[in-house]
Amino acid sequence: MVKYSQEFKLNVVKEYKSGELGYELLALKHGIGDQSQVRRWVTFYDSFGEAALLQNQNKKVYPVKFKLDVLDFMKRTGSSLMETAISFRIMNPSIISVWKKAYEKGGIEALERPRGRPSMSGKPNKKQKKQIHKKIISREEELERENELLRLEVEYLKKLQAFQMNPESYLEKHKQRYHSNSKKHSD
Repeated sequence: MVKYSQEFKLNVVKEYKSGELGYELLALKHGIGDQSQVRRWVTFYDSFGEAALLQNQNKKVYPVKFKLDVLDFMKRTGSSLMETAISFRIMNPSIISVWKKAYEKGGIEALERPRGRPSMSGKPNKKQKKQIHKKIISREEELERENELLRLEVEYLKKLQAFQMNPESYLEKHKQRYHSNSKKHSD
């Protein structure tokens, strides 16, 4: 997709307004891929003035509520992409069709997802920090649990070894311990 400078767009629109050439001839003259692009610039110029062509809204982020309002308006009124874009001052009407496809495919959640790549700054954002903290805590808890299980296993193996070496004395020793514990509970 070719990006045109703001000044270039404004010059093409002014040339159209002079009345010498139509959409198609202007597109051919300036090497613009499609006459609809010229028509879109003229429509925005007529609706919002020069400021519409000079604004750079490529990086504008729209809230989910706004996107839903736009899609609802389009559905209720049967407006075209261009009419809807003009009504909501969206300078790129094709973004509305992207929202519509995303909503149809994935619902509201699809409209919430940010587009494009995540930041390459290397610094984790707040959400990532919370997830890392949870992972550290859960990993720490996991290691403590594993440590406790290993202690129990070692204790069990020691008792097993003692029993195998001398079963009678082991049983006698533990019988005494068992009886002394049961007397405490029965008092």
